[in-house]
Amino acid sequence: MVMGGPVLRRWMVDAGITLAVLVAAEIAIATGSEDGAVDRDWFAYLLGVALAAPLLLRRRYPTAVLYAVSAALLLFYALDYPGFPPALVLAVPLYDVTRAGRLWWAMPVPVFFLTVGAVVLIAHREMPPLNLLAAFLPQATTLAVAMLLAALMRSRTAYAAEVRHRLDQAERERELEARRLVTEERLRIARDLHDTVGHAIATITVQSAAALRLLDAEPERTREALLNIRGTGKAALAEMRATLGQLRSDDRPGPAGPDLRGTRPVKRDTGLHRLPELLAAVRAAGLPVELHSELSGEPLPAALDEVAYRIVQESLTNVLRHAGAAACAEVLLRAVPDSLWVEVRDDGAGTDAGGTPSGGRGLTGMRERAEALSGRFEAGPRPGGGFQVRAVLPWESPKPGPAAPVTGSQRQAREGELT
Repeated sequence: MVMGGPVLRRWMVDAGITLAVLVAAEIAIATGSEDGAVDRDWFAYLLGVALAAPLLLRRRYPTAVLYAVSAALLLFYALDYPGFPPALVLAVPLYDVTRAGRLWWAMPVPVFFLTVGAVVLIAHREMPPLNLLAAFLPQATTLAVAMLLAALMRSRTAYAAEVRHRLDQAERERELEARRLVTEERLRIARDLHDTVGHAIATITVQSAAALRLLDAEPERTREALLNIRGTGKAALAEMRATLGQLRSDDRPGPAGPDLRGTRPVKRDTGLHRLPELLAAVRAAGLPVELHSELSGEPLPAALDEVAYRIVQESLTNVLRHAGAAACAEVLLRAVPDSLWVEVRDDGAGTDAGGTPSGGRGLTGMRERAEALSGRFEAGPRPGGGFQVRAVLPWESPKPGPAAPVTGSQRQAREGELT
């Protein structure tokens, strides 16, 4: 019933138009008068039906309907019945054909009838030009208006279709952008969790191993190691709570996470100002670390500050995990006119055959953080032994723009950080 409603309405409209044209044609035939014309008979009225009946198929076969009506009208004139204005029966099919976009199929019909009619009236009935103009101008105007109206309606329909297409396309783009933002947010939260929890677990593992070794021989140092473990765990728990708080809805209170693309102001407590705490925790875990910084102490851009800290944090975590007990590490921070250089290197030997610390997920996260600021990231073994991480981060982040879509394989590889 739902599908039949519009169809039934269209058929009712077509039937009404057909009936109106039929009534008008029959009245014109019945009331027509012309000197020298053949008396009307039953066949003339039958031709009147033939002039209107094809309009029932005007939507499906507009061109065929136009030429069928034209053929019946031509036969009516050829039999020399009393004539009537051709616009009476041609206006509707001309409108339909023009609206269907077949203007060049429609144009010959009015041109033919108006031209032949003018020739007949001038040559055989010697009608004066002014009378001819008065007789044919209303007919030409009526047919022209019908065709212009059809062209206007076709243009409006095409415009409406274009608007709908653009709205649909904009909706699809909004959905894709929303999915992209969700994916980026998930990956960013995964990186934060990986950096926070990974560093804490690595530090706690090393400190707990030292505490076990010193449990009987040096109780005071054991106590110190346990206190360091407790402090590391509490700090990691606080950072993890802050990160998970970003999953709350916007209308609920909770800490907002940093925006690596620099698109919104955020209140954070992660940056190079926490570097002394980080180095103290790493040293307490048994890794000697030297810091060489050329920074002036002026505040850094928020996104740059956090990325630099996270790269140092993850690099030192990798040293704790993979470089070995006898390794030493260096952290270098150097400011140049257009960027900040961050370098972490060690002299350990904890690399696999591929020359990178096993797992590699931390390196992926560091690379993504640097590239989010349009920076450069390099990591690999040092010629004399050990491992080196270097990041070059521009002082100013580029304005955010549409990012390349994340493919299924990239998404699966990146989401491995959640495990």
